[in-house]
Parts: sequence; C-alpha cells; structure tokens
Amino acid sequence: MSVVNGPLLALDEIHVYYGNIAAVKGLSLIVWPGEIVSLIGSNGAGKSTTLRTISGLLRPRRGTATFNSTRLDRTPAEQIVRLGISHSPEGRRIFPRMSVAENLDLGAFIRKDRAAVEHDRQNVLELFPRLRERIDQKAGTLSGGEQQMLAVARALMARPKLLLLDEPSMGLAPVLVEVIFETIRTIREQGTTILLVEQNALAALGIADRAYVLESGSLKLEGAARDLVRDPEIARAYLGG
Repeated sequence: MSVVNGPLLALDEIHVYYGNIAAVKGLSLIVWPGEIVSLIGSNGAGKSTTLRTISGLLRPRRGTATFNSTRLDRTPAEQIVRLGISHSPEGRRIFPRMSVAENLDLGAFIRKDRAAVEHDRQNVLELFPRLRERIDQKAGTLSGGEQQMLAVARALMARPKLLLLDEPSMGLAPVLVEVIFETIRTIREQGTTILLVEQNALAALGIADRAYVLESGSLKLEGAARDLVRDPEIARAYLGG
C-alpha cells in the first residue's frame, strides 16, 4: 500500500470557463487523506464546477489539479475513476428505469474483484437500509431522499479514495438531511476522504474538518470549519444570522 506524504488532492490556481465566461478564477485548495473538506458559497459561486473539474468532466484553462501525484487535468474522466475518485453529482443522476441493484452494479463497473464488490454492496446496504428494502425497485420510483441515498451508494461502489458529494441534502426534509450527514460521517470513519459541496452551510460546517468559501468563482475565505462557523461574516452571508 502506498503512503501519501502530501495532500491527496491539490488544486493550484485553476481557472475554468464555460465558453468565454469564467466560472472558477484562480482557485487553490488541498484535501488531506482522511478529511472531510467542504466547499460553501451561494448559487453560481463555482462549487459544482470545481467538482466537475476534479472528476474530469471539465478541463481547467489554466492551473493544475493533482491527485496522489497524478495530474488530473491531463487524465481522461474514465481514468480518473480508476485512480480512486467517485462523484455523486448534483441532482442525483440515477438511472430511473434500472433497479436499485442495477444502479449499484453500474457504480462498480470498473472493478473485477467480484467478492470485494459483493462485500461493498452489503456495506452500502448497511449504510442505507432503505435501499435494501427497495433493492429490486426501479430507481425512478424511489422518493427524493432514497434517490439521494442511491446516488451516494452508487459512488461508493467504486471503492473511492476520494468521494465528491455535490449538494447531498438538496430538496430533502430535515430528518433526511440528518440521516445523510450522519452517513457521511460514517463513510469517513470507514476510511474514505470526502470533498463536500453543500448550500446548507451550517450542516456542512458541522461535519467538515476544514472549509473553503467561494464567491463568484474566487476563494473568499478558508480555515477550520469550527472557526468559520463562528465568523460573523459567514454567519451573516450563509448561516442566516
């Protein structure tokens, strides 16, 4: 097993564009092994764009993205999954006409270790017992909360070193938000590093070790989550107080 002496993920001055519109402007951040790091900010701040760049769906025009010493900005998206990065996207993006079981199988499509895949399937069904109850149901018939659970479970089936979570609490009832965030804690305890994008800033800061605050594509603040949650400027802008 290789030992990581530096950050697991490092973004260095990345600039990402949609056409001529700059969505991310010179962002630098690091994620250390075993951390939960949160990106917070309002709509359009560049949070989802950052995750899409890490997973290879977008390419930075300038700057570098490095994972475990491999340059992500030069690596095809499908190879990035093989390196150990899984992305649970905003809006869930489950396959509605496929069963829960088939969605989970697709999460493990790059893997050949059948026994370990079955072990991981049982693990995600323990994390999300509702999915076990609905294992043969079409994913499109699940509730919004169950679909979010499936999106996270599917991403875990690749056995990632780094899990990218984009707005996991979006549209969920408060009781389900608590379930999702407790599960995120458990996933980290089981050894997976997490980079979390979340508009529910209070919940995100409550679970994260460190956080980066984005505003209009640029880094505004960074620090320990416990410090940022007490920052008056953060409280006014994102915590409703």
